[in-house]
Amino acid sequence: MNELFSRTEGDINLSASRDAWYKVIAHAETQKYLDEDAEYFLHQSMSTPCLDVLTSCEGIYITDLTGKSYMDFHGNNVHQVGYRNPFVIERIKAQMDILPFSPRRYTNVPAVELAKKLASLFPGDLNRVLLAPGGTSAIGMALKLARIVTGKHKVVSLWDSFHGASLDAIAAGGEQVFRKGMGPLMPGVERIPPPTTYRGIFGDDGNDVVYANYLEYVIEKEGDIGAFIAETIRNTDVQIPSKAYWKRVREICSRNGVLLILDEIPIAFGRTGKMFAFEHYEIEPDIVCLGKGLGAGVMPLAAMVTRDAYNIAAEVSLGHYTHEKSPLGSVAACAMLEFIEKEAILNKVNADAIFMKTALETLRQKHTLIGDIRGIGLLWGIELVKNRNTKEKAVEEAEMVLYDCLHNGLSFKVSQGNVLQLSPPLTITRQQLKEAIAIVEAAIAKAMGK
Repeated sequence: MNELFSRTEGDINLSASRDAWYKVIAHAETQKYLDEDAEYFLHQSMSTPCLDVLTSCEGIYITDLTGKSYMDFHGNNVHQVGYRNPFVIERIKAQMDILPFSPRRYTNVPAVELAKKLASLFPGDLNRVLLAPGGTSAIGMALKLARIVTGKHKVVSLWDSFHGASLDAIAAGGEQVFRKGMGPLMPGVERIPPPTTYRGIFGDDGNDVVYANYLEYVIEKEGDIGAFIAETIRNTDVQIPSKAYWKRVREICSRNGVLLILDEIPIAFGRTGKMFAFEHYEIEPDIVCLGKGLGAGVMPLAAMVTRDAYNIAAEVSLGHYTHEKSPLGSVAACAMLEFIEKEAILNKVNADAIFMKTALETLRQKHTLIGDIRGIGLLWGIELVKNRNTKEKAVEEAEMVLYDCLHNGLSFKVSQGNVLQLSPPLTITRQQLKEAIAIVEAAIAKAMGK
């Protein structure tokens, strides 16, 4: 297997650095559970073998069997309001004593309240909601609805995009690691290059508009295109399109009768400094998929939000999931949204973004291993390169930095082999941010032999 490919997204976790990590955390009980995990769980890319054994979490921290705590700057993007948020947990506990599950064919008050709340947060006629147990399911529902609304089955997506791991989602997604060995997938998917940023922070001059023109070319050449699905901002390695790009995409879709489906599963609910990332671009999508943080880091929950005019699938089961209108998930989501508003989290995130931009740019000026820093809100990427001119990926150095940071109590993920993705809980304090950046800087300096 290609060595770089094997490390992209940490997908097989079998590098020499990982072997060395197990010597660092050597602990008999931990090793026992890691061995049992490997014995009883089906092995799969990106989660086998595991890093450590967790026993508790609180705020920005996850804690292992030995009592070692890590600041979690990954969290699978579910931890916007922090782990075990007391405001959320109390609401869930209360609901447990009343109605923990609601069978299909019935509704319940928490689910209705959540749908109403989501509709109130969206612009225009984006008032229709469908809940699901996970983000991948929300993507599937969106693809189904687009076919019904447009009568067309073809969809355009972006190379390198991720929309979930089910067969329909990987068909639409752009990461080859999920499709290899799967054989025939959903037909009618066309992929175009993604907009990318280098030395670019949100608000660039729109040099990436050329990438939007690919969409128009495919629509004109291919025909029968019903939808364009994309991440508003790419979460994994933090690619932030310009406003001009998304304005152009919206215009192309509207003129050609193509639905614009935005995947905000990992980046909604304040991560970018606004409740939804598309708000930065002053556009209105046709369908939005939500998930991950919607369940407040406690309950699995996702949603699709779309226009009133597209409420035309009464005779089709778009979702039909057993936990579709989960009372517990809905209560968690409502509490999460209330907490964000009550604590003025969006204002905090925007202030934190200014701090992060300055602090990380200072790091880039000091350390030539850093080729680029990209970010918005509390979503940041530090791109490590061997040479700033050639932009050759510093893959080995990225792994060195990762494991050194883990040793010093900071957890994050490496994306595309060389991008340190920093995505902390939005509740993080300024002092905790400073501590995390200091850990990263020390690891980078060590990797450079300083």
